[in-house]
Formats: sequence, C-alpha cells, structure tokens
Amino acid sequence: MADQAPHLMRVTDVEMRFGGIVALAGVSFDVERNQICGLIGPNGSGKTTMFNCISGFYRHSRGDIVFDGTSLTGLPRHRMAGLGLGRTFQNVALFRTMTVRENMFVGAHHLGQSGFISNALRLARPRAEEAADGARLEKLLDLLELRAVADTVVGGLPFGWQKRVELARALIGEPKLLMLDEPAGGLNHGEVDELAVLLLKIRKNFDLSILLVEHHMSLVMRVSDKVVALEFGQKIADGTPDEVRSHPEVIRAYLGDTAHAA
Repeated sequence: MADQAPHLMRVTDVEMRFGGIVALAGVSFDVERNQICGLIGPNGSGKTTMFNCISGFYRHSRGDIVFDGTSLTGLPRHRMAGLGLGRTFQNVALFRTMTVRENMFVGAHHLGQSGFISNALRLARPRAEEAADGARLEKLLDLLELRAVADTVVGGLPFGWQKRVELARALIGEPKLLMLDEPAGGLNHGEVDELAVLLLKIRKNFDLSILLVEHHMSLVMRVSDKVVALEFGQKIADGTPDEVRSHPEVIRAYLGDTAHAA
C-alpha cells in the first residue's frame, strides 16, 4: 500500500477564468487530516468558485488540486465521492418526496456495487451492503438527533432539519473531506449554536476533515483549526482563527464590514 499523503488536500496555484474575468488568481492552501478549515471572504471573493473547482463542478484553468495523493485536475465530477469527497449545498438539495431514511441511503450509493438507481429506489441489494449501510445510518440518526423523524418525508420538515438530513446524507458515504457550503445559511441564532456543537462532534466521531465555506464569522472562528481568507480571487490570509481575525487585510476586506455578524 502506498504511503499516506502528508496533507489530505493541497491546492496549488489554482486559477479560474470565466472569459476575461479572473475568479481565482493563483490560490494555494492545504487542508490537513482531521482538520476543520474555514474558507472565508466577502461576496465575489472566489470562495464558492474554489469550492466548485475542488468538487468538480468547475474545471480550473491552471494549477492543481491533489486530494489524498490523487490529482483532481480533469477528473469527472462523478468520481469525487468515490475518492472520499462529500459536500452539502447552499440551497438544500434533497429528494423532497422521500423520507429522511431514504435520502440518507442515497448518499451511500458509491460504497457498494449495486449502483445508484437500486439505492435510490431501494431495490434488492446484497445483504452485506444493506447491513453496512444500515449500521452507518443508525449511528447517524442518533448522532444528528434525526431518529424521531427518520421515516418522515423530507419536504415536510423545517429548513433547519433539512440541513441536518443533507449533512447525514453526506456523512453516510464515509467522506475523508466533508465540504460544507454555507451550512448556517437560513438558520436562527440558536440553530447556529447547535450547528457549531454538531460540527465539533462530527470531527470527534469521524476520521475526516471539514472544509467550511461560511459567511457567519462567529461560527467559522469558533469551530475552525485554520482559516483561509480570500478577496477578489486572491488569498490574503492563512492561519489560525486568531491570526486571521487580527490580520489587517482581513479586517479591511471582510471583518471590518461584517463585524456585526460575529
């Protein structure tokens, strides 16, 4: 077996252009194993573009992204889950007419041999796959406190609960890197506090790293081991929450305009 790569993910000199517009201008940073890394910046800074380059929604124009020893450059999007990347979306992307339990099972489709359609439709599958998926599902129902709504149709749940279901669906696929796109969006203050506790619990209970794109600064600074700050497609700071929080360029570009969110 090959030696484990020293970093879980290394982003090197990534550039992304949309026509004549440069959305990312040579951005580099690392995500370590079992680390929560916050990716911040004002609107238009390039953080969502970076997120989409990593997860295969965009193909960057230059540079490289190496994940657990494998270059993601040029790989098709459907390969990402199998490599160990899981993600959630700003706008919840669930099967609204399916139950919580059914939505979660869909997230495990890449782990087995029976395929996506049989998972989504709950067709006959090898017993070993069913048992393994079921064990992970039961653990997640308890960890994310979803057991009481496990057989409820997702479309009827409050938004905050739908966010938890999407998180559970990403986790059941056993990702090495969990990519969270604005997980606090649409949540009230109490729900954001609950999310902070939940993210720390997930990091403690799973062998994974988390890449967190988020506008809610108090959440990022509370849970992150490391924070990367972008502005106009360039990295302006990279360090611990305290280092980034006090960085003059971050204060000018981001925190100075949104301190009320912290």
